[in-house]
Amino acid sequence: MKAFFATAILIFLVQSSLLASGIFSATAFKVDITPSSGLDMWGYSARQGQSTGTLDPLYAKGILLSDGQTQIALITLDLGRTFSFVSMELVREIAQREGGIDEVLFFASHTHSGPSILDRSSREEIPKWERVMLKKISWAILQATQNLLPATLGSGSGETLIGHNRIRSQSDGSVEMFWRNATKIPTSPVDDHVGVLRIDDKTGSPIAILVNYSCHPVVLGPDNLQYSADYPGAMSQIVESEIEGAVCLFLQGAPGDINPYFDKTPLRKNGVQLMQETGHQLGKEVVRIARAIRTTSPAVPSLQYSLETLPFNFRWDKELVLSNLSGRKTASRYKDGQHYERLFSRNLNLPVTTLLINREIVLTGMPGEPFVDFAIQARQRFPAKTTFFAGYANGHFGYFPTLEGAVRGGYGGNTLGTWIEVGAGERMLDRSLIEVYEMLGNLKKEPGE
Repeated sequence: MKAFFATAILIFLVQSSLLASGIFSATAFKVDITPSSGLDMWGYSARQGQSTGTLDPLYAKGILLSDGQTQIALITLDLGRTFSFVSMELVREIAQREGGIDEVLFFASHTHSGPSILDRSSREEIPKWERVMLKKISWAILQATQNLLPATLGSGSGETLIGHNRIRSQSDGSVEMFWRNATKIPTSPVDDHVGVLRIDDKTGSPIAILVNYSCHPVVLGPDNLQYSADYPGAMSQIVESEIEGAVCLFLQGAPGDINPYFDKTPLRKNGVQLMQETGHQLGKEVVRIARAIRTTSPAVPSLQYSLETLPFNFRWDKELVLSNLSGRKTASRYKDGQHYERLFSRNLNLPVTTLLINREIVLTGMPGEPFVDFAIQARQRFPAKTTFFAGYANGHFGYFPTLEGAVRGGYGGNTLGTWIEVGAGERMLDRSLIEVYEMLGNLKKEPGE
């Protein structure tokens, strides 16, 4: 108990000093969140069996930012989706109550080789392994408040392609799924943009490298029963080995219709090697970009954020879906539709994530799997020096196709995994854009003359 109070006092003194100084400060951390084997795994209905071990560790990595008044923690997770709302709120409560953190934002990489994450209706339903991980993350955030340092930051971008668009239009207007593209046939739309945010301390030593890229982490397929971060983990290993002292965080973009070239490669056909090569290709480009970035101190530090919820409707008719599933093989995998019964009972209030750093760097996010056009549109539309677009942000509500993608169809365009009404992605992007304009003072709360 004495140690707890001593830690709390130290946190308070450190925070008071930095908050009073009004300078931009940051720190980074990473926590191993790899669970024990024997759990169900995320991502593939064709997967047979539970996890048997670990291929490479799963991490929760974080950046804590402060502008002297506001403190924001960004947490990236090597998981298929973020934790449930009740789990995330548990971390937020601890961070706010014991660390004075204003907001904690969660982002998942969407690896298909992590443990299964389910929605929970109460804290009593959170499984033991997940509770352990939440405790680790909470403690890491509190420890980070003691390690805040005056910081500089900068951003840059580059290009590389490790994947393709997996929905291919045919001459008759229909579509076919183009899952694997080992010969790297050009496809469209696809996004080769690599966004990088670099944060240094005042001496120029790296604190964190944040990477934003759009591609499903599914080089490893359903035959893999070992935990792995897939290519984002291999990318991070390259970056952290080349840029000493930096914690490399992966911010998944909009890969709803984007697969890696070597999608679901069987282990017997060099799946692990191709996963690592894919990550290394991206990692080398990140290192090149990061080394070219010159970080600076903001003249007027500023952190503005919004985590606004928007209500949506289901896209599908409940009775039609359940009746169509009756007797299908798909239904048997989901206990005769019980999975979809739970789906139809969900509260469809979706959080839209917006963060404006020093009035020139935007991070906007959606709680699910956006199609790649949304990332491209965000960079074109947001009034910012740099825009990072993130999927799998603070929740998971299936696929968000563009209106054109919903009309075209294909997996994620008009399938069961797309259960939010058409136009949801456009509406969320517009809402975040409005938030940024309001933060910048371009949209007033009172009418003009």
